[in-house]
Amino acid sequence: MTDLPYLSGYPEHLLDSVRALIARGELGAVLARRYPGRHEVQTDRALYQYVAEIKQRYLKHAPQPAKVLYDNQQHPVKGTLGTNTFVARVQGGKLKTKNEIRVASLFRDAPEPFLRMIVVHELAHLKEKDHDKAFYQLCRHMEPDYHQLEFDLRAWLSWREAEAAS
Repeated sequence: MTDLPYLSGYPEHLLDSVRALIARGELGAVLARRYPGRHEVQTDRALYQYVAEIKQRYLKHAPQPAKVLYDNQQHPVKGTLGTNTFVARVQGGKLKTKNEIRVASLFRDAPEPFLRMIVVHELAHLKEKDHDKAFYQLCRHMEPDYHQLEFDLRAWLSWREAEAAS
């Protein structure tokens, strides 16, 4: 039985399907058919622009992130596919707040819908801090297939790990 740490919490019948595809060596091909190719967002500057375009379309009144970048320190097994951090600093007599969005570097090689799902997730934190119903409604507003993309992304991570182990 293949351990699937990225898919913990999903129903057993889905996990069995993913395990069977991994065992037959077909998961990568299934995902490649559904999500062909890589995206063109390879630099931090391009990622910033990509995030800014999505933010402008769906969250016009939310603050613009001060920094957006790919981060080598993000580790998917530890649960960090991306982060949104808020930094408060005192400048003179004022309190200035900035936020940063960091996306795991492995998403440079991911299909564009997976990158978009991570970006949508992190942008949703600009308005909703907790992973509650309102948060996921906002994610689905920005990306209607959010939940399917999240599952497929986790399956993709499981496939990458299985490939690396073999």
